[in-house]
Amino acid sequence: MRNMRKAAMQRGVMAVLDVGSSKISCLVLRFDGTGTLDDEGEIGSLAGQSGFRVIGAATTRSRGVRFGEICAMQETERAIRTALQGAQKMAGIRVDHVIACFAGAEPRSYGLDAQIPLEGQMVDEQDVARVLAACDVPDYGSGRDVLHAQPVNFAIDHRSGLSDPRGQLGNTLSVDMHMLTIEGDAVQHLAHCIKRCDLELAGIASSAYVSGISALVEDEQELGAACIDLGGGSTGVSIFIKKHMIFADTVRMGGDHVTGDISMGLQIPMPMAERIKTMHGGVHATGVDDREMIEIGGDTGDFEHDRRTASRAEVIGIMRPRVEEILEEVRARLDAAGFDHLSSQQIVLTGGGSQIPGLDGLASKILGQQVRLGRPLRVHGLPQAATGPGFASVVGLSLFAAHPQDEWWDFDIPADRYPQRSLKRAVRWFRDNW
Repeated sequence: MRNMRKAAMQRGVMAVLDVGSSKISCLVLRFDGTGTLDDEGEIGSLAGQSGFRVIGAATTRSRGVRFGEICAMQETERAIRTALQGAQKMAGIRVDHVIACFAGAEPRSYGLDAQIPLEGQMVDEQDVARVLAACDVPDYGSGRDVLHAQPVNFAIDHRSGLSDPRGQLGNTLSVDMHMLTIEGDAVQHLAHCIKRCDLELAGIASSAYVSGISALVEDEQELGAACIDLGGGSTGVSIFIKKHMIFADTVRMGGDHVTGDISMGLQIPMPMAERIKTMHGGVHATGVDDREMIEIGGDTGDFEHDRRTASRAEVIGIMRPRVEEILEEVRARLDAAGFDHLSSQQIVLTGGGSQIPGLDGLASKILGQQVRLGRPLRVHGLPQAATGPGFASVVGLSLFAAHPQDEWWDFDIPADRYPQRSLKRAVRWFRDNW
């Protein structure tokens, strides 16, 4: 994967692809060559970053994806090709390398730590590799793969909170690492689908992670915040502190479930339910909503059936219980992660589902914290259509491509120091497949 990314950086053009349940978004990035990767290929906060600008963008309706996972390969392949061709046409250039993100695949977070005595007094690259290798990796089960394994904190002796320990003096080096595992089949399906589109996969990331990168401001990432990415088929939950993700999970419900409830409640087709949700939806009913009537057209040929109306209060009455259920599930995930122990408990809502009017007020009641609506930040030159909260994932992915976080396979871990076969297998799987 690192070689693919280096090749893309050298060529100066790369695509980023968000494979979602309701839409597939693609951005084409041109790297300007400033601060590109060093010769050793080290990437992230311990190494170089790269400047870029967006030169192409396209979005298409997603097909063949449910709960953030691919369920119909050919349909998804067609949708990816459509989005990619649109972005390439706008950019006026062909793209060979792509970095993709997706939700779903049952992510599980693990916190690992390790401590080693320093052989020399000064910390060097080998010491960082040794302490990462010393982390005791739990047996996360067969059929699962490691998606992210990121050192989130280094400590030398009693000095904690170091982001880059190299060159510092001490006797012992400690590390805290966050590891995220997902269902292996989901990754294989996505990799196979992208390969069938004649593209090289140069990287892969979790949607919950990249949404947090783009929607949280610097202070929130530093002091502690949660990003709730309300997508179509699933809702991603990620927690950040000290500019690192320390927890991620997914709720297998999203905006499509709200649309499905409207469709069943009003006995109308899904496209019409989606339009009513977008134009007239909400979660707080007032007295005026009883009088605001919505025409529910139809093509059944039955005049009475096709000329029905429903009040906006009815639509809100259908939507609110499902939105509450999603937020209750999110709260359960945050409680399990110990979010209430963080000093700052800001919650940022993003994703297409966060645009339901009144959602932030309902979320602050259920989640009991300071809640704000987020949108993609820190990327200039985006087309107007790609600046909304529904594009947080793909914009975050472009930041992930240009400013990648170090992962444990970025360091040359000595072969004799693999702590368990599971770690050896994960690292070998990454090196073989990317």
